[in-house]
Amino acid sequence: MTVDSVTPLDAAAEAWAIAQAVSTQQTTAQAVVAAALERIKTQDSRLNAFTEVLAERALVDAAAVDGAIAAGEQSGPLAGVPFAVKNLFDIDGVVTLAGSKINRENSPARQDAAGVAALKQAGAILIGALNMDEYAYGFVTENSHYGDTHNPHDLTRMAGGSSGGSAAAVAGGLVPLTLGSDTNGSIRVPASMCGIFGLKPTYGRLSRAGAALFAASFDHVGPFARSVRDITLSFDAMQGYDPRDPVCTQRLPEPCTPLLALGSEGLRIAVADGHFATGGQPEVFAAVEQVAKALGASQTVTIPEAHRARAAAYVITNSEGSNLHLENLKRRPQDFDPATRDRFLSGALIPSSWYVQAQRFRRWYRDQVRSLFETVDLILAPTLPCVAPLLGQQTMDIDGAKVLMRPNLGLYTQPLSFIGLPILSVPVQQPNGLPVGVQLIAAPYQEATILRAAAALEAAGVVGVKRELLR
Repeated sequence: MTVDSVTPLDAAAEAWAIAQAVSTQQTTAQAVVAAALERIKTQDSRLNAFTEVLAERALVDAAAVDGAIAAGEQSGPLAGVPFAVKNLFDIDGVVTLAGSKINRENSPARQDAAGVAALKQAGAILIGALNMDEYAYGFVTENSHYGDTHNPHDLTRMAGGSSGGSAAAVAGGLVPLTLGSDTNGSIRVPASMCGIFGLKPTYGRLSRAGAALFAASFDHVGPFARSVRDITLSFDAMQGYDPRDPVCTQRLPEPCTPLLALGSEGLRIAVADGHFATGGQPEVFAAVEQVAKALGASQTVTIPEAHRARAAAYVITNSEGSNLHLENLKRRPQDFDPATRDRFLSGALIPSSWYVQAQRFRRWYRDQVRSLFETVDLILAPTLPCVAPLLGQQTMDIDGAKVLMRPNLGLYTQPLSFIGLPILSVPVQQPNGLPVGVQLIAAPYQEATILRAAAALEAAGVVGVKRELLR
């Protein structure tokens, strides 16, 4: 079978469908990858999602997958699936930019990051690297070095960040699967703005080895996709202990894919009130109500001191991030993105006593929130207080007050970021408006609970991607 003799799958095809078609030789990995590369060539000039396209390498890897299948070898669960990664993941032979100008001077990576290697091992084909906020510090992917990433739903609006390129590439139909990182919401925020699924797993469950970190005690890596099944397949492929990441646990992998069919029946589900029920646009709370109704959630829970948790998250993040880049801030501040530089400089001035106090609060807050899961299995909350803002927008309204837009995009993600909980942002599409994300939150290592509920919502048509964008 040659590339010319098969019809590549539609750009809207999900990863699981591509893998099934490739493994049964209904199409070839080469045809799928060639089609993806052509779509990137014709469409990415509008989105600016990619910073590096590895066309020749991807076609060689695809030919190897096809050859193995033709020889009767067992194909992986993601055979022939094109994927791309936020440009803070190491790619063998490529300089890891992390959205910066300074990193261009670094030597190329000598091996793939753990997440990249795991997806390749599962048969997926790496196509390239994706745009982001510099050093992962931001919610907007308006990068002074590599340009703004545009939202596929409305090109005048932002894709979110810091994993904006990762979300836009999936929502825009360039690839079905991408990887990003989440410190204070950098997977969940762009997933919400772009109307796709984005998973922040339990802290330490997926290896971060080979990923340029922002705040080591916060950072997670995770996938973006157009379906719950694709999120689950990629998550399962990346599970496993890795001694190269000091926080990656030795817990045995627990595949979630077989559990999707169980649905949400029997789960105890509550809606977060208080902090998570104020400050947002009406459509944000309507989306939460819609999801809650579909899941039969009839109770509420209060996540205590969420506003202080958000402040503590800021102090710790800014302190750790600025410390990581302190030497370059001293020697060459002019080479940073101005927005990143100014926030890092402010972090360098935070008193150490504030950092210590924030960490003490963090331990108390973690125990308080985890205790909620003694009576509920899943908590629902908005992902964002708004739909995707316009590119360049500086302010937004919260409770009738005009506030700075960038820091307040994390209103609902930041209080949940630094205590290790698994969270999936699911997309609720609005018939006459932009998509809205809802966070499904569970206790540590309960990704299966989240994914079961999300699969039930998807099957009921309550959540899902906007297919018209993909054609």
